[in-house]
Amino acid sequence: METIYLRDDYIKLGQALKAAGLVESGVDAKFAIQDGYVKVNGQKEVQRGKKLYNGDIVEFEGNQIKITSGS
Repeated sequence: METIYLRDDYIKLGQALKAAGLVESGVDAKFAIQDGYVKVNGQKEVQRGKKLYNGDIVEFEGNQIKITSGS
């Protein structure tokens, strides 16, 4: 499971997919999310701008990303 450490209070879903290296661009993230391939905390999410906070889990193509507060 990939971990993303927050620098601010949240990160947007599209940014998280890019930061984890699961998509190459914001456009790829947009289509993956709009087409229903991404889950947040087990629920399908279609908003690219969805705010992710500490403890959220993102799933995409068999990969998981855990959102964690920065040190």
